[in-house]
Amino acid sequence: MTEVMPFHLSRGNKLNSSATITRMRVLGIDCGTECTGYGIVEQSAEAELRCVAAGAIRLSPREPLPRRLDRVFTQLSRLIADHQPELAAIEDVFYAVNAKSALKLGQVRGVAMLAASASGLEVCEYAPLAIKSAVVGYGRAEKLQVQHMVQRLLRLPEIPEPADAADALAIAICHLHTAATQQRQFAVQARR
Repeated sequence: MTEVMPFHLSRGNKLNSSATITRMRVLGIDCGTECTGYGIVEQSAEAELRCVAAGAIRLSPREPLPRRLDRVFTQLSRLIADHQPELAAIEDVFYAVNAKSALKLGQVRGVAMLAASASGLEVCEYAPLAIKSAVVGYGRAEKLQVQHMVQRLLRLPEIPEPADAADALAIAICHLHTAATQQRQFAVQARR
């Protein structure tokens, strides 16, 4: 069952920039073997951030893995069709102690990347430290700090639930901040 928590806000967060910002809609995906979070964030031409949708695809560990993978693929494909993001951002592989868990997580990541790619989206990957740095300003920030900053940056009335949805929104925000920084750098280089 997919939980969809759309937010339609009139206000957003403005990035300070002298460069022109391009309107962009990004799907952030936080993969998990039992809960895969998603968050769709839109940045306006005025650099305002707005949460379009957030939620999670909950998976039962009692279901066979192929069925769980199919549900992730199907539900992400449906979200992409419904909300039309320009690209997808996903957390990069991180070190895991348990090899079996890491393999299952890798399979979920692969299916999520396939759903985005099959829908014609570019997929960008970000390390956990980069995501935390982009959202909080500190790569070793605690999970709760990231969630509070997501709430603040998107001007949400409360922290998005479940935590996987907040993490997915953070991944999308990371991409938007990274893209805005790159646009400013290109603008400066073009003036030289």
